[in-house]
Amino acid sequence: MELIPPHILLGAYTEGVFPMADDGELIWFSPLMRGVIPLDERFHIPKGLRRALRKAPFELRMDTAFLEVMKGCAERDKTWIDDVIIESYSELFNLGYAHSVECWDEDGLQGGLYGVRIGRAFFGESMFSRKTDASKIALVHLVNWLREEEAELLDTQWMTEHLKQFGGYEVSRDEYLRLLRHALRNEDKSKIV
Repeated sequence: MELIPPHILLGAYTEGVFPMADDGELIWFSPLMRGVIPLDERFHIPKGLRRALRKAPFELRMDTAFLEVMKGCAERDKTWIDDVIIESYSELFNLGYAHSVECWDEDGLQGGLYGVRIGRAFFGESMFSRKTDASKIALVHLVNWLREEEAELLDTQWMTEHLKQFGGYEVSRDEYLRLLRHALRNEDKSKIV
């Protein structure tokens, strides 16, 4: 498979579609129900995580190890992140559309997440942890950054029990597309790459 051209990848996101790799084949998804994490007061930090945040076990960084984060997310028995996905999103990172949040300690990179930002929407792709709470702490940092940036939509693609603890919920495809259009209302799609 060849690299996914940036304009195709970004154009897909603006239409509510995203890719995943499966045994060398690229599959495009637009789920009937879409996971969303609220960026307002409904965002919830579980009590145990609040304690961990107070201890500040990690140094938080953004965009200093994008490729390492992607490879960390791919370190699992079954993954949809293959070389084509890694190279395609690395190109989006080079263009300023993809971002990583990283948790570091004296032993190195311990967790993080990555995703794509277009306008006031952030499309979360994947997260990983090598040490307790690293991906959760990265998510809290992402939400704080998105609030500072006045983002309106944090898309998680699908909803999981892990994400529900943060106030994550599902919306229908129609509702998701409405939220997406609103978050992209000031974006000129013809100027995206």
